[in-house]
Amino acid sequence: MEKAIQRQKILLQHLRPVSSSASSDISASICLAGDSAAYHRNACFGDDVVSVAAYRTPLCKSKRGGFKDTHADDLLSPVLKALIDTSKINPSEVGDIVVGTVLAPGSQRASECRMAAFYAGFPETVPIRTVNRQCSSGLQAVADVAAAIKAGFYDIGIGAGLESMTVNPMAWEGSINPKVKDFQKARDCLLPMGITSENVAHRFGVTRQEQDQAAVLSHKKAAAATASGKFKDEIIPVATKIIDPKTQVEKNVVISVDDGIRPNTSLSDLAKLKTVFKKDGTTTAGNSSQVSDGAGAVLLMRRSVAEQKGLPVLGVFRSFAAVGVDPAVMGVGPAVAIPAAVKAAGLELNDVDLFEINEAFASQYVYCCKQLELDPEKVNVNGGAMAIGHPLGATGARCVATLLHEMKRRGKDCRFGVISMCIGTGMGAAAVFERGDIVDTLSNARRIQVNNQLSKDAL
Repeated sequence: MEKAIQRQKILLQHLRPVSSSASSDISASICLAGDSAAYHRNACFGDDVVSVAAYRTPLCKSKRGGFKDTHADDLLSPVLKALIDTSKINPSEVGDIVVGTVLAPGSQRASECRMAAFYAGFPETVPIRTVNRQCSSGLQAVADVAAAIKAGFYDIGIGAGLESMTVNPMAWEGSINPKVKDFQKARDCLLPMGITSENVAHRFGVTRQEQDQAAVLSHKKAAAATASGKFKDEIIPVATKIIDPKTQVEKNVVISVDDGIRPNTSLSDLAKLKTVFKKDGTTTAGNSSQVSDGAGAVLLMRRSVAEQKGLPVLGVFRSFAAVGVDPAVMGVGPAVAIPAAVKAAGLELNDVDLFEINEAFASQYVYCCKQLELDPEKVNVNGGAMAIGHPLGATGARCVATLLHEMKRRGKDCRFGVISMCIGTGMGAAAVFERGDIVDTLSNARRIQVNNQLSKDAL
């Protein structure tokens, strides 16, 4: 009987508001976020999932950049440690660490991530796992942790991303199932990413000049952001070593800036580059993302826990969407995923103040911006992957760090931000964040007499 009573108490606890002072007889009314505050504003907003810290390593060119001699676990551990050092939380309170990663053998990378957690000072009691949704893996890790917190599995978690494309280059291992020849969509999953870029450019009429112009702007914006110190808040310097390939002499260094940015990139220079994937195509090394090494990590927790600990809220995780698209033009993914995530947050595209869209290729980036009719002044304001780099599994976490810190800098002029990327084999992912310090506690609520559960939109 006592066990039954205790079980009833636990079940009833799930039905109670997070805040004891929250009244249940309220309904949403008009507010800044839209007619009915559809983006999950309610009396229990202490249940929001928030980010209190987000960091990344510098991103470096694979094979020849600053991390060419750095082990993958030595990329992840500094950003994990930075989350604990800056937030001052007890690392044993972390319920889970989820790491997005793509190219390394699964079991090996899982072991490396566990090792990195120990290097960073986490106790053996904190679990860790990896997740792979191609180029969105870092964002998927953040979304997985947010979902677990929302579900009540734990109150604090870390979503991270890691890739060393020096150690693990893109390659197909083993044989290909001959059955693939009978399925067009399956065959298209095997297309080189550069060919899918050419397909986007051809199918949707994106010119070589448009692509090169996008690349020039990416480098110029990234260079300006670096020169003005904008990335200092998000980048954690990494102490490592570089080995001279000729003499094999090791040199201890501290890498603190992205090393792929070319401030002097010009249209005339890019026009001289030969196409890589198609003789009469438009995709070149200059208007594609850089192959890179790097890591990023985001500390997430329930808002009520952040408030108890006195931690400033950097951003609120509002929604996430992953969608499937035609593998032959996989780069169009953001054009489908962004509207889905924005709708899930109860917003319109015009409500979004900043966009971080991964520049896998200029062709798909240009197409997505044009298709969604995005204001260029709102998109990749500090440059993107064509300049900064695209370490596949880390990109999502890097974008979260870049977006949230830029939203914080802009203050009241920036409330909502979106992160999105295309995904190999034909998918897209997107997430919506709200700036943490702008949330209006129930200012959109009014007491009602008849609880008919209808929003103003339904009348």
